[in-house]
Amino acid sequence: MMKNPRYITSIEDLPGIPGDEKMRLAEVTKKFAFRTNEYYASLINWDDPGDPIRRIIIPDPRELEDWGALDPSREQDYTVAPGVQHKYRETALFLTSDVCGGFCRFCFRKRLFMNRADEIARDFSEGIGYVREHPEITNVLLTGGDPLLMATSRLERIISRIREIDHVQIIRLGSKMAAFNPYRILNDPDLPRMIRTHSTIEKRIYLMAHFNHARELTPQAIDALEVLRAAGAIVVNQTPLLRGINSDPSTLTDLFKRLSFIGVPPYYVFQCRPTLGNHLFEMPVEESYLIFEKARASCSGLAKRARFVISHATGKIEVVGKTENATYFKYHQAADPRDVGRFLAFRSNPEAFWFDDYIELLEDSRVFPDEDEHFPAFPTGRKTPDDTQVIG
Repeated sequence: MMKNPRYITSIEDLPGIPGDEKMRLAEVTKKFAFRTNEYYASLINWDDPGDPIRRIIIPDPRELEDWGALDPSREQDYTVAPGVQHKYRETALFLTSDVCGGFCRFCFRKRLFMNRADEIARDFSEGIGYVREHPEITNVLLTGGDPLLMATSRLERIISRIREIDHVQIIRLGSKMAAFNPYRILNDPDLPRMIRTHSTIEKRIYLMAHFNHARELTPQAIDALEVLRAAGAIVVNQTPLLRGINSDPSTLTDLFKRLSFIGVPPYYVFQCRPTLGNHLFEMPVEESYLIFEKARASCSGLAKRARFVISHATGKIEVVGKTENATYFKYHQAADPRDVGRFLAFRSNPEAFWFDDYIELLEDSRVFPDEDEHFPAFPTGRKTPDDTQVIG
């Protein structure tokens, strides 16, 4: 078993980059943090400047282009306690860490690494109290940053307190560690023991894995996933669609197939959020949708279970189809639960990078009428964003 790989936080420590290029990239890291490790850096083909693993983790001067917003999905509008968000009725989100195994260059929460965790809570007592007082919350997502960067003992203290709340059935861990550093999982016997203790037959722990490209599915990564599954975790995968990384349909097909072969269902494919510094990874919504559908066309049913969604301020908006003149959307999840299932058709806009860029509404229908009293009001203390913001 390999020892835990050394983390790299300075461009100067990367042998595969020429000196003059290091100087240019160092300017990027003054604004957007850089972090990788020896294992993940070893996956890069340094002779290929367009290598997808390189694009995921190595800075690019184009990140300094003034485009996008630091919080494009307006997560702070849903903050109900320090480090805790409640956007969807059934799910609370805990920002547990301001560190990742590596810093993806397209990260939509890079503000956490720039602002040094002013959104992260060190004590989740208030947030756990909030969850306890809201019986509609059946899911708690631990994310960040990456919760698996915490010591297992600290992570277990949080999970055990959540497990004391009867109405919380699912605990999710949003983590890219199986891709960035599988040895974090393989070398820590306390982690599967903790999973085994708190992922029960009726109340599971889910790992929301984050593989962007099939080359990240190394034997070590697959072994790490199997350790967690054998301990009782349910593992699914999600990824944004990223220009130059997985934007070729055959590349995305390969990822979907490989995931299905190892028993990890593709869960969400996201439109890349228009975050500051992300323009080089962005594609118009309709281009992304066509890539997604072409990738799925070559997969079996088990490999094509992902939904293509936009994580908008108002909800997860699934892109469900397009014709020559129209693009069709459906609220897969919504901040206002009355919007769940809402169907919208807009005049096609090939230049649209985000939902806000669609202006000409052709059709709007709801499953639930506005006056339906089945749904409660917004949680106390939470702001309700309007849907007029345009980003990008």
